[in-house]
Amino acid sequence: MIFAIDVGNSHIVIGMIENGEILNIVRIHTDPRETATEHIIKLRQITDFYGLDPTQFEGSIISSVVPRVTEPLKTALEKLTGRRAMVVGPGIKTGLNLRVDEPGSVAADLIVGGIAASACYGTPAIVIDMGTATTLTVVDKNNCFRGGVIIPGVKLSYGALAAGTSLLPDVAILPPKKVVGSNTVDCMRSGAVYGTAAMIDGMVERMEEELGYACKVIATGSLARDIVPCCRRPGILVDNELLLRGLWTLYQKNR
Repeated sequence: MIFAIDVGNSHIVIGMIENGEILNIVRIHTDPRETATEHIIKLRQITDFYGLDPTQFEGSIISSVVPRVTEPLKTALEKLTGRRAMVVGPGIKTGLNLRVDEPGSVAADLIVGGIAASACYGTPAIVIDMGTATTLTVVDKNNCFRGGVIIPGVKLSYGALAAGTSLLPDVAILPPKKVVGSNTVDCMRSGAVYGTAAMIDGMVERMEEELGYACKVIATGSLARDIVPCCRRPGILVDNELLLRGLWTLYQKNR
């Protein structure tokens, strides 16, 4: 069994994976102020809850977009398991050819998503990740990572909208019953859900037009299940465990 940990700007997702099967998933808030000791305490509480002995874990792998969290979390995992923790970054074998201007600047989660899409669904693929940012990234038919698009995330955008206006409230991102809202909350929800769905439809269409061929489209992230059903593009797959699958694949390549 291994720890597969995806550190995002808002949440840390901790997966416990054995022989490719994700047995347990835990989500906790990301706090860059936490020390290695605090991470050890949380991880120990999680393993105790599931009746697991962390010294029996074969190893661990981390994908992180929050540098201040990466090192203390790595230290915590190594002290807890007694084994080296892998970190997705320069020097790790990915199997992807990064055809971008600055390969070293590509965020770890984008690489992991591309690897998971390639391994689990095949290429060409467009991966949509709806987190603090909404990203769309391309792995082409030659298994090359081609880059993509970064857009402010839905919750981030609408949180800023509520904070920057006097009359607009902070709303839960839920699909309204119709596109044309008849009250302020439904108008905002329509923009958040149907507006994002229309953006995804349009961006996927433009990306495929630029590539010259159709792609599989896989969506992940906390809002994917609410927004993808409102897209008009057929066949978008939702896989909220996509990055954990990618981390397992990377661990096997580098163990």
